[in-house]
Formats: sequence, C-alpha cells, structure tokens
Amino acid sequence: MAGIKGKNTRPELMIRSALHRRGFRFRLHRKDLPGKPDLVFAGRGAVIFVHGCFWHGHDCHLFRWPKSREEFWRDKIGRNIERDRRQYQALTEAGWRIGTVRECALKGKTRLPFDSVVDQCAIWLKSDTKTLEVSGDSTRATV
Repeated sequence: MAGIKGKNTRPELMIRSALHRRGFRFRLHRKDLPGKPDLVFAGRGAVIFVHGCFWHGHDCHLFRWPKSREEFWRDKIGRNIERDRRQYQALTEAGWRIGTVRECALKGKTRLPFDSVVDQCAIWLKSDTKTLEVSGDSTRATV
C-alpha cells in the first residue's frame, strides 16, 4: 500500500488540467483544511475531492471486496468512509461547498464523456449549490 498515491493521481490531474484550461484557479491539497481537498477554490468557497472508488468504498463496478484478508479490508475501507464523512461534516460546518468526482465517472464501463464531467464541475463552481457528486452513469453499465 505504500506505493499507492494519494495525491496527483491520473484522474485528479485530468480534472485539474481541464478546469485550469477553463480559467478556474485553485490551490492544491491545503493542509489547513480537513481532508486536504484535492482542489481548493477559496474565492468560490468550494473544494473538490477526486476519489478512487475502491479506496472510498463507492458502490459501483470498480469496487469489489478483496477475497483475501477480508476483515482487514472491511476495517480499512470502513475507516476511510467514516473519515470522509467526518471531513465533509467539518468542511460544511466551516462554510465550504463540497464537490466529489468519483473514479467511475472517468473510467470503466460507466464512465461519462470527459467534457460532461468537467462541465458539471464548472457549472457547480459558478453556482451556489452546496454539494456536487459526479459518479459513473449506471445506465451505461449494460452497454
């Protein structure tokens, strides 16, 4: 697990690059905020997390419980989910708007068109909506 990256993952770099090209400016991984959000748009009072579906226990086709060391993995992923919940709550209480882009929106059989994902993020950033969740399209899973 030491080799697993937590920052600068391919999905995160894709979102960062696309939003930057559209004129959005942000800070990365601010240590003074709960959860060290991947992208921080301080002027807009918004943060975006780009989450891997496995590590954050997202219920999609990219997440499968490992067959070995089942108890270890259930504890580990359960702690990740609980930590995410606490961090989102702390950010919300501090007045931040929270966006989450899931890995399944960017890859796999349920992926959305990339421009659509970036459009959703851009529209949300310009709005006053409190939360954004971008996940894969489950209707595409049977395609």
